[in-house]
Amino acid sequence: MLVREVMSSPAITVRHTDPVRRAIRRLYGHNITAAPVVDESDLLVGVVSEFDLLRGEFEPDPRATVRPAPSSHEPPPRQVMEVMTSDVVTVTETTDVTSAIDLMVGKRVKSLPVLRGHEVVGMVSRCDLMAMLARPDGELREAVVAALREQYPSGPSWEVAVRDGVAELSGPPHEHADHIADLLARTVPGIVRVKHRRGSP
Repeated sequence: MLVREVMSSPAITVRHTDPVRRAIRRLYGHNITAAPVVDESDLLVGVVSEFDLLRGEFEPDPRATVRPAPSSHEPPPRQVMEVMTSDVVTVTETTDVTSAIDLMVGKRVKSLPVLRGHEVVGMVSRCDLMAMLARPDGELREAVVAALREQYPSGPSWEVAVRDGVAELSGPPHEHADHIADLLARTVPGIVRVKHRRGSP
């Protein structure tokens, strides 16, 4: 499965010169946890997350403790460029999803900007990946059947079953066609494995 099949597009971006509160409203309004940050030329210069934007926005409530907490003398961040992460890990539309997951785990990030050349075309997040895995088996089966029919409109044909994201193809053996069918089934977002159950020739 490729990143372009699961990413959210178009990307919801913020400008590095945007006020922090504007960025907070943008993330909150689109129900996302992070956004790519772009400059005046729409080139990627960073990523900003909910955590980044929360920094410095609250002061201790005096009602929470007996002894009043001292007020901070530091002014809150004014612009996104002051809180964003500049060291950005990116993927492309043709990056394998397994590689994207490895990056998320290794870098401890929840989402990755997706680039086409220098253009930000999307964002892939753990939520996007979970959405693919949450697709009902019946919906996945229909998608696999449609992919096989498109490639082989007049045969050979396979019986298709899907359980917990695992597709099982059964029918008379067709060595070359079975290989193509296996590849086609694996391209369906949400299919995690493909098995073959051989029938009689």
